[in-house]
Amino acid sequence: MISDDDVEAAARDLLQAEKARAQIGLLSLRHPEMTLDDAYRIQTAQMAPKLAAGRRIIGWKIGLTSKVMQDALGIDTPDSGVIYDNMAFADGAHVPAGRFIQPRIEAEIAFVMKAPLEGAVTREEVLAATEYVTPAIEILDTRILRRDPDSGVARKIVDTVSDNAANGGIVLGRDHHAPDAFDLRWVGAIVKADGAVVATGLGAAILDDPVQGIVWLARRMHQYGQRIEAGQVVLAGSFIAPIECPPGTVIDADFGPFGSVAITFD
Repeated sequence: MISDDDVEAAARDLLQAEKARAQIGLLSLRHPEMTLDDAYRIQTAQMAPKLAAGRRIIGWKIGLTSKVMQDALGIDTPDSGVIYDNMAFADGAHVPAGRFIQPRIEAEIAFVMKAPLEGAVTREEVLAATEYVTPAIEILDTRILRRDPDSGVARKIVDTVSDNAANGGIVLGRDHHAPDAFDLRWVGAIVKADGAVVATGLGAAILDDPVQGIVWLARRMHQYGQRIEAGQVVLAGSFIAPIECPPGTVIDADFGPFGSVAITFD
């Protein structure tokens, strides 16, 4: 475990990196003894300054839900991050040039809640608390280097969690569905970048059932004295690998009968 001073210093560095659009070095190299709990402490330490600056928490994201992504990082658990109001983009919007450092996108299913969720909830309780589900794109960004330039060491799960689970933005689709209107395991997307298909996937890649992502998140948040609130949006996790989005990239995600969602990076 790292000290409270180390947590606050890391949080300040990440907030400054976000403001300056300049990445910092790996926290896992700065603090080799870091634990996952330490990483969530750093993530949480960034909340108060953001809220004091006028930001609002509008939801939560779940990451690293697929087996292939967990195996790639040598972990066996998802992660989560905070969604703030200034991260929301409208379907079809343009992301201004320079808004993000190294943007990538993932295709997801978003849950918009009508009741709070906390602790050891069941699948049925998640569905009952959900107002609607909708297609979504998550915009990823990283305020921490993906790889240390000197040693070649890649970032670890503690780096990603500290960096708000690499969260950058969300784009919600315009199609709203009752949470039980579709078998979400079979909801998928064909994702195009600049008109070419670059990824496809199914909701089953998310812990075998996207609803289980919300079950996991409610339990994880309870460990840290948090809960999912009514009105908040939860990104259940990606069912495709991240897609790089350099300037000029146009993303279209076709979810078939479930809807569609798009974003352009200027």
